[in-house]
Amino acid sequence: MVIIENKILSDDIISEQFVCDLSKCKGACCEDGDAGAPLSEEELDKVVEHYEAIKPYLTKNAIARIEKKGKYEYSTEFGWVTPTLPSDNEICVYAYREKNGLIKCAFEQAYNEGKISWKKPISCHLYPIIAYKGKHGDYERLNYEPRKITCAPACRLGENLKVPVYKFLKEPLTRKYGKEFYEAIEAVAKHQAGENP
Repeated sequence: MVIIENKILSDDIISEQFVCDLSKCKGACCEDGDAGAPLSEEELDKVVEHYEAIKPYLTKNAIARIEKKGKYEYSTEFGWVTPTLPSDNEICVYAYREKNGLIKCAFEQAYNEGKISWKKPISCHLYPIIAYKGKHGDYERLNYEPRKITCAPACRLGENLKVPVYKFLKEPLTRKYGKEFYEAIEAVAKHQAGENP
């Protein structure tokens, strides 16, 4: 493990390689899980704030579920999460499937089109890194947890391109923890590889 500030990182974040291969997985992480995407307390306001802007991207079933059940819900196991659609393989209500089967995030699509300033929940952006709050004390554990079958193409692509997990996730790691934190990971990686930081 690697300890940076009050974060405990699994060694895999530096040693393993990963690059999302959407042409193969079709964005299955948006529907393959035990609950919707985890949301921080601060992100609940973001979901509400940007809902009207992303509503045109959503399916009728998703809108109906959101307006009946709410824009987020509480899971005793995962905390605040996005709702899912049981009728559509538990897909996140904020995701939509294109004709070619590719699943896209309504928040990210609206962000890419300049309609909102928030990209998407950080838990989605960081995946396949999952951050866990420490049970005892003020710290976080960051684990590399790709799905064995769904993410197999991404693991292969990462190996082919020789892109470590932390490099692939530079943007979300910096977004959540800051530039200095990311640079510290980079320095550890270079040290482990025998390079001068």
